[in-house]
Amino acid sequence: MRIDVVTLFPQFFAPIIEGSIIGRSQAKRIVEIRVHDLWDHVPQGERADDAPYGGGPGMVLRLGPLVACIERLLGPQLKPPAGCRIIVTSPAGRRFDQDAASALAGLERLIIICGHYEGIDERFFSLVSASELSLGDFVLTGGEIPALAFIDACVRLLPGAINPESTQAESFAQGGLDWPHYTRPANFRGLGVPEVLLSGDHARIARWRAESAKSRTAERRPDLG
Repeated sequence: MRIDVVTLFPQFFAPIIEGSIIGRSQAKRIVEIRVHDLWDHVPQGERADDAPYGGGPGMVLRLGPLVACIERLLGPQLKPPAGCRIIVTSPAGRRFDQDAASALAGLERLIIICGHYEGIDERFFSLVSASELSLGDFVLTGGEIPALAFIDACVRLLPGAINPESTQAESFAQGGLDWPHYTRPANFRGLGVPEVLLSGDHARIARWRAESAKSRTAERRPDLG
């Protein structure tokens, strides 16, 4: 899979995409991530943003640099080929969830445009086949943090990135939360772990985990039930 990120702040990404699971996945050629500096497509002496027509606070990302960058990535047709998707980080988009992460992980190529300020010129969506995606119902300074979240959630689902058993048993994989987890020591300041987990009875452990996941979901996230 290839992921392209278009951003005004490319330095934001290196510490995350070069380390841990994402970094190892790139080293194993499971994914290739390229970060593109939007300033490279801003003519000298000009700005990447401008004041909104009609007045009001904030600034809007200009069309010229954005379209020039997409043309560099896809060619003059500005249309992603089959297996490729362009998303723009925006609180106006569909809220990101595990299903969305799975859909992104099924792509051959993903292009993420990091929104900023008041957003991007709306005409961009008339020129480029793109959709908006939101990290949640709140506003951030820019789209870099959502982009990193989308990348992380997507890459870990790619074959070979992590142990497949981990993704099959974790929260949201089956529509609910994961069961509680414990590790050594078995007793810490008088707090023990459920006896069943020390029993070695795998059938009992499996039942306990299923029941615990169900009750935990009902208690903490009833909206998932």
